[in-house]
Amino acid sequence: MRYEVDFLIIGSGIAGLSFALKVASYGKVCILTKGDASEGSTRYAQGGIAAVMYDSDSFDKHIHDTLVAGDGICDREVVEMTIREAPDRIRELVQYGVNFDLDNHGNRFDLHREGGHSEFRILHHKDNTGEEIERGLLEAVRQHPNIELKERQFAIDLITQHHLGQRVTKHTPGIECYGVYALDCDTNRIDTYIAKVTLLATGGMGNVYSTTTTPVISTGDGVAMVHRARGVLSDLEFMQFHPTSLYNPAEKPAFLITEAMRGAGAVLKGRDGKEFMQKYDKRLSLAPRDIVARAIDNEMKLSGKPYLYLDARGIGKQHLIEGFPNIYAKCLELGINITKDMIPIRPAAHYQCGGIKVDKHGESSIKHLYAAGECSCTGLHGGNRLASNSLLEAVVYAHNAAVHAIESVKNIDFNASVPDWNSDGMVLNEEMVLITQTKSELQEIMWNYVGIVRSDLRLQRAFDRLNLIFRETEDLYNRSVLTEPLSELRNLIACSYLIIKMARARRQNVGLHYSLDLLEQKER
Repeated sequence: MRYEVDFLIIGSGIAGLSFALKVASYGKVCILTKGDASEGSTRYAQGGIAAVMYDSDSFDKHIHDTLVAGDGICDREVVEMTIREAPDRIRELVQYGVNFDLDNHGNRFDLHREGGHSEFRILHHKDNTGEEIERGLLEAVRQHPNIELKERQFAIDLITQHHLGQRVTKHTPGIECYGVYALDCDTNRIDTYIAKVTLLATGGMGNVYSTTTTPVISTGDGVAMVHRARGVLSDLEFMQFHPTSLYNPAEKPAFLITEAMRGAGAVLKGRDGKEFMQKYDKRLSLAPRDIVARAIDNEMKLSGKPYLYLDARGIGKQHLIEGFPNIYAKCLELGINITKDMIPIRPAAHYQCGGIKVDKHGESSIKHLYAAGECSCTGLHGGNRLASNSLLEAVVYAHNAAVHAIESVKNIDFNASVPDWNSDGMVLNEEMVLITQTKSELQEIMWNYVGIVRSDLRLQRAFDRLNLIFRETEDLYNRSVLTEPLSELRNLIACSYLIIKMARARRQNVGLHYSLDLLEQKER
């Protein structure tokens, strides 16, 4: 099947839905999402969205906190723009029907504080803020007559001049995007979507690692597609590991214990029940995530145990039950009463700070292609994302991309010469074990060698093993009927390669990239 739409959006999280609502009055809009519309990283965001809403805080403070967390390599202009736009974007979310918790008087937002923040500025809805944002935006999208939302549609590749028979390399000037090829997961048919403007809002790549808080659909699809289309990518060595996921090895994804709990007074403790963060940072349990994650990793290695503890008992029973109801209920299912017991925690892959390089309008190096949300790299996060700046970045860049795309779409025509997908000669491969086993092997390689702490030797070993996995998978791809699991595996391999490549090129310990070899060089 062939489709033509003015605005094509890949992904149905906060970035994709916000963009859709803003452009819907200016043309036909189609959203493709590879799972159910509500299934994505936005839904799993517990803590909230950071914004300066009252005079007790200031833009300058939020800017300073973001720059400090980013370890000196943020784009200051982008930081200032994003943070100053925040209040307007919050008000728009409320207008779309999103509910944030109010204080006891009901006339001001109830604000949390999280690691790296100097003030209480996190708007939230209990401990399921992302779910509430997703609900509100999704309801607004479903009610809009100009927006078509299609579930279980897996975007395979961006359509560029390459599909018109031209040779395209990373040095080719003027690469253009004409839409995407997408697999209908219910019919196994590959459809052609031709678009004037395409937005990638495909989320992260947390599933390159064996332990992650991200949903199973976070397989780096947008980044991998841009990589194959020879677009510009940046900063993928900066993978953020959340310090506190619930230790429960049988569960995937790992259940997140929000940083807001530490902001409310919870304290990290070792297996002996003693605090340890004083050895690593004067901000203690509220230090930025890169510092806390490395501290926990080191303490786990010293103890030889697979988890440590988060002690939330000092917060108070009523506050815990009312402020963190989902965490309370989840832990209770596992026999942990957080009002009486400490919570077993360990770090987990959580957020990619790099991605598809975009300008302040959200436009990538490929013409007519925008990116917003976790799959993008704006310069806001630098070497390490400040807590709760992710939802903020997504909604700000969805807005900026929409404003730019509304003007651009007037001067773009559909490319009718785009061919349909060619699957001649492909055969159905029934050996799913080849895909599942390779995926598990890849995730273990990345966790063990390209995790919180790295070294030149570990990166080299990961690269060598990845090369073999890549060749085996490409051989399978070149002779098999395309399926979603095979496509996801290819994307995970591409993302893993990019993380390793950029980590090897980064010859300085900064933010989330921490190498033992670079530490030794600095000490010498």
